[in-house]
Amino acid sequence: MVTYNDISSAGNSSGTSLDSRSLIPAVVLSVCFLLGFLGNIAVIILKPNWENMSSLSQSLMLNLAVSDLLCMLTIPLWTYSFLDSWTFGIEACKLVTYLGYCSVYGSLLTVTAMSIQRYFQVVHFERRLHEVEAWQLLVPLWLVSMILSVPALVVRKLHKDQHWIRCKPHYSSEGQRIAVVLTGFLVGFVAFFVIAFSYISLYRKVNQAAFFNNPQTTRLITSIVVTVFVLWVPYRAMNIVEIAAVSLHNKLVMKFCEDTWNAFASVTFVNSAVNPLLYAFTSNHLFTLCQKSAKYLMEKFRIPQKSA
Repeated sequence: MVTYNDISSAGNSSGTSLDSRSLIPAVVLSVCFLLGFLGNIAVIILKPNWENMSSLSQSLMLNLAVSDLLCMLTIPLWTYSFLDSWTFGIEACKLVTYLGYCSVYGSLLTVTAMSIQRYFQVVHFERRLHEVEAWQLLVPLWLVSMILSVPALVVRKLHKDQHWIRCKPHYSSEGQRIAVVLTGFLVGFVAFFVIAFSYISLYRKVNQAAFFNNPQTTRLITSIVVTVFVLWVPYRAMNIVEIAAVSLHNKLVMKFCEDTWNAFASVTFVNSAVNPLLYAFTSNHLFTLCQKSAKYLMEKFRIPQKSA
């Protein structure tokens, strides 16, 4: 997902002054680390209000927290590289980037799976999802995340430019660059479409039961969709700009992408920092609402429960 496409390249060695392209992303990442690290640790330890949730839902919530925590653990190295240079060697460059990709893909796919689970539970009155073993879902999820992250191991190189040592992509061809960026864009676009469609459909279905139509539910579902949109769409828009620039051989636009990538990439880390607030500490309310809504609508329309 996050390509970190210069995320470590804004660092500077001693004697080179900092500029806003280095300092602002470093500040954003530092705040994300403080909030996200503590928030996800709290989720893993406290498991807030998960007593009434199904085993699958609890596993998804825990997996989301673990994914986001792994993402947070890469931040100190990226922050240091913003303020200095990448001094950790080529192996760390590839490994940390790969771990970052895996964690972000894992987080995004988990959120997508949660939205699909809730969609089928309420919109299609599907109860058998709770009988799915967690490993049957999480193992393929992490395998897909690991496979999608492989390009990070292939294209990441160390690059020395005057005072800078950068951990950045080095593509063997324009075709390879377009393929890598386009893959990330397509995965992100599909995930956002599924999340938005699932929660909007869920909201509409819940509103058929006037008893469950309340401001708290509206705010929660709206926050989920809007947050995903705000944090990911600008980054995906830059993917399109980069692909167009490479295809048209526009060096000016490519330079713009490289100069602004740090800011866009750092904002995507905010997603892992706010997930505990959006999901873990509110999911019991939404899960209970889904259960009650499904039961109410099934009774209202006299829909028989599907057998296992």
